[in-house]
Amino acid sequence: MDADEAVSDEISESTLDLEFSTSPTTDQSFENALAAARAGDRLSIDDGIELITTGTDSPGIDTARKEKVLEIADRRRAERVGDVVTFVANLNNNVTTACNTGCLFCNFKDSAHQFELNSDVNHGGFTKTPAVSQATVAAAVDRGISEVTSVSGLHPAFALNTEHREILAEYDNPARAVNYKPPEQYTTDPGTYVEQLRAMSVGDVHLHSITPEEAHHARRGTDWSYEQIYTELRKAGLDSAPGTAAEILVDEVRDVICPGKMSSSEWEAAIEGAIKAGLDVTATIMYGHVENAAHQITHLKRVRELQDRTGGITEFVPLSFVHQNTPLYKRGVVSGGASDAEDELMIAVSRLFLDNIDNIQSSWVKFGNEKALKLLNCGANDFMGTILSEEITTRAGGTHGEFRSVADYVELISAIGRTPVERSTDYTRRHELNPDAEVSGPMLGPQADGTPLLGPDDNGLTPSSIVADD
Repeated sequence: MDADEAVSDEISESTLDLEFSTSPTTDQSFENALAAARAGDRLSIDDGIELITTGTDSPGIDTARKEKVLEIADRRRAERVGDVVTFVANLNNNVTTACNTGCLFCNFKDSAHQFELNSDVNHGGFTKTPAVSQATVAAAVDRGISEVTSVSGLHPAFALNTEHREILAEYDNPARAVNYKPPEQYTTDPGTYVEQLRAMSVGDVHLHSITPEEAHHARRGTDWSYEQIYTELRKAGLDSAPGTAAEILVDEVRDVICPGKMSSSEWEAAIEGAIKAGLDVTATIMYGHVENAAHQITHLKRVRELQDRTGGITEFVPLSFVHQNTPLYKRGVVSGGASDAEDELMIAVSRLFLDNIDNIQSSWVKFGNEKALKLLNCGANDFMGTILSEEITTRAGGTHGEFRSVADYVELISAIGRTPVERSTDYTRRHELNPDAEVSGPMLGPQADGTPLLGPDDNGLTPSSIVADD
């Protein structure tokens, strides 16, 4: 069996009738959970379930109860981080869509065999060489960005470095044994992770890359630790790691939506390895698909405990499932994503439950302007980044755009009576924006001077201009 066939996208008939061992039942009452939240007590799993469901004593979401949760969360946000709304001037430079992991919530990937020299499939995906990545980042740095975010598919030719490639090539049938094929078999060589990071490390730009799943890919076939992997990547220019690939940190859910991915414990081990290597990390949740409220709160508890142990998480990012173009939706496993009320409660309960993480993000890419702004009054304080180029949510069916200028941020944030602040990735450097200024541009990037940040169509950074595979 070829590596590209190792994890099937097909869903068995038994999967369609989902039965989980974890259920959202509690011995707590909504009123007691609300009182604990109002008092600032550390919430239990039962407290969290009651709050995020507005009480398990009745089905559906109670609007009056929901508003009470949102009010407490917004007050907690003001107490913890004040009334500023932060954002980062950044570029997304995802290296490749080639992947064969088979995640059923994802439409970003293209099956890796389609990228091979002998393939005649017009897949519409891309792989960028290190040189292309470097040119793309350099152009964005000239425009004033301070951060490059890079999250990519698990291309079989990707390896940590030259030594890793040699190790993988020594396996008998490496495609089957360790999901490795040499770059010579593909139309475009992605290079190694080290080569890509070195290429993207332009000037002093902050490089935010290598998810736990990518780190897992970068150590396959070896006994290297995650700390070793991230230490090597840090030497190549990595500054912090995104805590995506978390989805829901409950294995019975992962077995349905991403059976080919690492386990919940393995995700935690990778994040801890990154922190031990001296990197800041973020954490995420991807919700609104097959999971229930108990799974959601169990996930939050694991993140909270991870932060208790390490203190390395700078922000928490709730990611609402965008369903339209995904296998989960197309095959009838889900009928849609989270409702507006569920999104509001996720932000609010994340703020209340994660008492050791200051920053909660509202994603305009996931929610659009109107709802993302509303979520800034539900407990969130960060408004994501300028992006410049966004592919993952867009490919899943998202329709809320791929770029936000600094001027856009000033206008939107000021409209809700809050103070717009450009931040660094780690939140340690900040620049408050003046709503009355005639022009607004980034100030924290290595080449930033306040010049307005133009959109992808104005600076040549559209995905179509950086595609290296046809």
